[in-house]
Amino acid sequence: MRRNPSGTLSPSVQRTGLLLLAGLIHTLAFAPGPLPAWALPFVQLLTLSVLCIHVWRSAGPRQAAWSGFAFGLGNFALGLYWLHTSMHVYGGMPWALAAVAVLLLAAFEALFIAGASALAYWLGRSSHIAPSPERPQSPGRLRRLALFLPPLLWACAWTAAEWLRGTLFTGFPWLNIGYAHVDGYLAGWAPVLGTYGVAWLAAYSAGALAALYLQSDGKDARNGLPPFALAALLGIGGLLLAQVRWYSDHGEPMVVRLVQGNIPQSQKFDPLLIQQGMNTYHHLASLPPRQESHVPDLIVLPETVIPMPQDRLPAEQWQRWLDIAAASDATLMLGVPLHDRSQGIDRYTNSVIAFDGGSTPDELQQGQTAMRYDKHHLVPFGEFIPPGFRWFVETMQIPLGDFARGELRQELFPIKGQVVAPNICYEDVFGEEILHAVRPSETLGPGASLLINLSNLAWFGDSWALRQHLQIARMRSLETARPMLRATNTGATAVIAPDGAVRMALPAMTPGVIDAEVQGTQGLTPYVRAGNLPILLLSWGVLAALLARRLRARSRQGAPFS
Repeated sequence: MRRNPSGTLSPSVQRTGLLLLAGLIHTLAFAPGPLPAWALPFVQLLTLSVLCIHVWRSAGPRQAAWSGFAFGLGNFALGLYWLHTSMHVYGGMPWALAAVAVLLLAAFEALFIAGASALAYWLGRSSHIAPSPERPQSPGRLRRLALFLPPLLWACAWTAAEWLRGTLFTGFPWLNIGYAHVDGYLAGWAPVLGTYGVAWLAAYSAGALAALYLQSDGKDARNGLPPFALAALLGIGGLLLAQVRWYSDHGEPMVVRLVQGNIPQSQKFDPLLIQQGMNTYHHLASLPPRQESHVPDLIVLPETVIPMPQDRLPAEQWQRWLDIAAASDATLMLGVPLHDRSQGIDRYTNSVIAFDGGSTPDELQQGQTAMRYDKHHLVPFGEFIPPGFRWFVETMQIPLGDFARGELRQELFPIKGQVVAPNICYEDVFGEEILHAVRPSETLGPGASLLINLSNLAWFGDSWALRQHLQIARMRSLETARPMLRATNTGATAVIAPDGAVRMALPAMTPGVIDAEVQGTQGLTPYVRAGNLPILLLSWGVLAALLARRLRARSRQGAPFS
């Protein structure tokens, strides 16, 4: 560790330590607990503005990149700590190797923040738009316009990096800063611009805070006020948009039962305990309703509630599920790996099926159900093996780890006058893919009036992953103006309203059921119609324009590109 002759830590070490700490605190903003929900957006903005200040104060692009990397490493190492539980406790990977794997993933994710930081510095300084109290300002309108460019550039660079992080190599958009604002004043923008749009607004606001701070000791401290005022107006716009009702009711309400069995991951796939786990779900699914008027129309059980391919489950076991459906006069929806050999090869899918008491055990054993959904967006290492990483997967004990991929848009489930779109676990992290189920299709019929997520987060124990995932699901409801129901094995099982509010939820790591009357919705939000295109055009367009400006300036000066 470098120290000055006086014995104190060098400025570079202090800077790195501060940014690591800011990244660690930033992580707390992605779900309530330990911080209250109202504090999350403010913590996110303040900590990100610390990074922005250090980037603009950097001595060069390399220092700016290092600042972003240090911040990102702290953010992702703590924010994704729960992956260690899945790899070590349940995957059987050695403790140290699992810790290294989490740190390597955090470092990889931090590279995107490093790139955004370096790009914001490089384009900002070279174009003479980064805030600096020492730099003489241009007169008139150009000067006033230039005041808005630093936070604008920061927001565009950050959002471009978030989008790349959520897209490349199948994408991993977990801890997108937009999720910190589900309960904040920017949430009203979600139905208009989506999560990436909210992330852009949050990054702009953090940049405006940084500009205000950097200009506070300059000759003209008022230079930081215009971009801050625009950030405040965007916040007011979010509050006003939150009052808009983007949907109308679709059909009649139906009563849905969501079942949480709390089967530990260590028992879920144990051959000696599989039947015990299914017995728990049989019992919970067949409980009498708490109110006579709330007899379930639909009973939803989690992902892989049947932890074996459907053709390995004996017919008498399928009959038990059919008896539950018949006794309740309800549709059962549950997760099961499906095995298909119709093309002469073994093909497995992580699937959701739905059926009523009129089906037969033979049909279910053969995977012949009228309502079936195959997971489209598979989890790397957990559900498919990326090329060159089989050695890594073989160090863990992951059952059912190599699935085929379903289509992006599949036939939805017509149940009691509602159009139900299931998605499985990690899939609801990708908001742009959920949109396909909400939009009507010429070949596959109307879009969804109700979204249902089936998950098994037992892999991650009683960790932040459960609360972070619930926050992500709430954003999907905001974006689409659709209710989102979550049936999970260990949590968080919940009913989410079309405005993102959690109506009912079960405590994590406890067995139980939720019986709730749910009203489906219709109507397409601006985000459902346009997707991420508007915010991506803005972000990439601004970056391309500033890059072209830099290249022209370097060309006129006859200087090499650097």
